[in-house]
Amino acid sequence: METHEFLLDLFMILVFARIFAEIFAYLKMPPVLGEVFAGIVLGPSFLDFVEVNEIIKILAEIGIILLLFEVGLETDMRKLQKEGMKSVIVAVFGAVFPFAVGYWVSHYVFGLSSIVSLFIGGTLTATSIGITIRVLKDLKKERTSVAQIVIGAAVLDDIIGVILLIILFDIAVTGQVNIERISRIIFLIAFFFTAAPVLAMLMSKIIHMYDREFRRLPGFLPTIIVSLILFFAYISHLFGAPEIIGAFAAGIALSRRFFLPFGIALKADPHFTEKVENQMKPLIYLFTPIFFVTVGLSMNLKVIDFSSVQFWIFTVALLVIAVVGKIGGAFFLKNLSFLKKLIIGTSMIPRGEVGLIFAELGRTVNVFSNEVYASLVFVIIITTLVPPFVLKWLFEKEGHT
Repeated sequence: METHEFLLDLFMILVFARIFAEIFAYLKMPPVLGEVFAGIVLGPSFLDFVEVNEIIKILAEIGIILLLFEVGLETDMRKLQKEGMKSVIVAVFGAVFPFAVGYWVSHYVFGLSSIVSLFIGGTLTATSIGITIRVLKDLKKERTSVAQIVIGAAVLDDIIGVILLIILFDIAVTGQVNIERISRIIFLIAFFFTAAPVLAMLMSKIIHMYDREFRRLPGFLPTIIVSLILFFAYISHLFGAPEIIGAFAAGIALSRRFFLPFGIALKADPHFTEKVENQMKPLIYLFTPIFFVTVGLSMNLKVIDFSSVQFWIFTVALLVIAVVGKIGGAFFLKNLSFLKKLIIGTSMIPRGEVGLIFAELGRTVNVFSNEVYASLVFVIIITTLVPPFVLKWLFEKEGHT
């Protein structure tokens, strides 16, 4: 791609994202959906002006990493630990049920092969933490106990998802599961997940001390924080974990209260944390919309044959599994109202970019036919676009009770 073409693409992404976000906000709809809709309009579904390339993907990744970093800054570690077991229940049910039932229905009801059915089940396990977190932030609910359960569950979902993705890829390419490779990756993920917060905490102390004692030039915090986030993202990728885990660990390390599982506590200077937030926000506001527009750009409504009866039967079956599978886990939680359980379950429904990654992988390794791929894309679109509206309504209903 020529430089001038990329600059035009980036111009359209940023301008359309802002215009549609403002329109959706004016209409009292979740602004994040305006950004996703901007991508749908610009992409192959309608105008086909912008094509997702490697540079846009990188900028989008930086956007989601920065968003997760901001979430880490605002996460209360005490609440996150307190709600930890609830997060595990929601995450495990939300992965096992869609995977198992998605496989069973695809294989035994619709007669698809085992490998195709496994990939369908894998795609249905996905949760897009980016969509959910952005909706919670837009509604100013990101610090609630419900949000902590969702954040914990979504992070665990990403770990389960990456392991599933590796296993399914092995089966599709080699026809067998490499137990040694999978075991090594699981061990590395567990090691990284334990070590990353410790490293992040140490780095945050060094940054704090340098900023207070030695800094001479302006712009130190944004430069070093972005460097730290990207470094953690790179390291997490090397360890086989999703990049967002690294950003999440780095963000929590700089939050107001940081508690490690081993009982080590860091009481961060609130003034310093506020300073970090204020200096990082312009970058977050710049890069985050690129991610959500890219989600829309990756959706192609033209691959869907809306006139096919078989398409609708298969798609509705997958959609029911996708929704029930994520909502169901929340109803195993105790001491929560029906409404709170429904909010938690609905927060886990969006598939977004994670579901698209699964679907695209299945297509590129020739596992999915065009018909199956179209059904999955439609399920991903519906589960991405509808839950934010439902969440907004549920939170409003909760506020009136």
